[in-house]
Amino acid sequence: MEPYREDPMSTMRNAERQSIDLAAGTISYRESGPADGRPVVFVHGFLVDDGLWSDVPERLAAEGFHTFAPTWPLGSHPTPLNAGTELSPGHVAAIVLDFLERLDLRDVVLVGNDTGGAICQFLLDQDSSRIGRLVLTNCDAFEVFPPFPFNLLFRLMRHPGVSRPVMAGMRPAGLRNGPLGFGPLVKRKLGAEETVGWIRPYLDDAAVRRDTAAFLRGWRAGDLAEVSGRLDRFERPVLIAWAPADRFFRISLAHRLVEVFPDARLVEIPDARTFVALDQPAALATHIADFARA
Repeated sequence: MEPYREDPMSTMRNAERQSIDLAAGTISYRESGPADGRPVVFVHGFLVDDGLWSDVPERLAAEGFHTFAPTWPLGSHPTPLNAGTELSPGHVAAIVLDFLERLDLRDVVLVGNDTGGAICQFLLDQDSSRIGRLVLTNCDAFEVFPPFPFNLLFRLMRHPGVSRPVMAGMRPAGLRNGPLGFGPLVKRKLGAEETVGWIRPYLDDAAVRRDTAAFLRGWRAGDLAEVSGRLDRFERPVLIAWAPADRFFRISLAHRLVEVFPDARLVEIPDARTFVALDQPAALATHIADFARA
């Protein structure tokens, strides 16, 4: 698959933005591609938004897929959930399922990254009937939920009064995208505009901080290990698309995922780290397209 646009940010801005009211609240998403194309739904991780996927959804849309890149309630969501909504990784998986059901999406190619990969695993454990294929890029699995030092961040952000001043220190792009921020998660240099939206909702909206704290109070590190042990129940095809240069989600984790699924294969994506779609969008889109058509 050849690059079809030179400016991913422009491509993303031109995608059709939608919102949908679910039981938990309003979810915003960008939608691209023909209505009769095979649906591909993306699940990002903690403290990022749909921009994490770069223009991968639009690249796939150009190949005939019907893509959906929502911003899930994981700390960077622009609209707070309804007050009193119960949150945890399992509850976010239920929100993803509600999204699929409300849009009546079937035979879905589900794509997860980072914490979003864990959410995908929780979803499979709850109800995999709408999922035709699964793509996991570098993500949590088994007892790695999340890797150090992000487990410390999860605990800190259970307490907004403590974490907000810490997060406010990330407003300058040099700090936000540096070694103590998002920098280690990518191989290339991040632009200021790529990440400012990841922290702004948390800093500016107390209700978003409320949602984030609720999610993290519902997080239990051992829950994913239990779910990962049941992944062999999902018998449909799985692609593990992994960047071996990742400092946090090691390639050994990818091999373990391949072993647990009955029908899985591994492809390695060089010159990338955790946020594979930002480092290598063309390569990732090609792997997803080839896998979805196989």
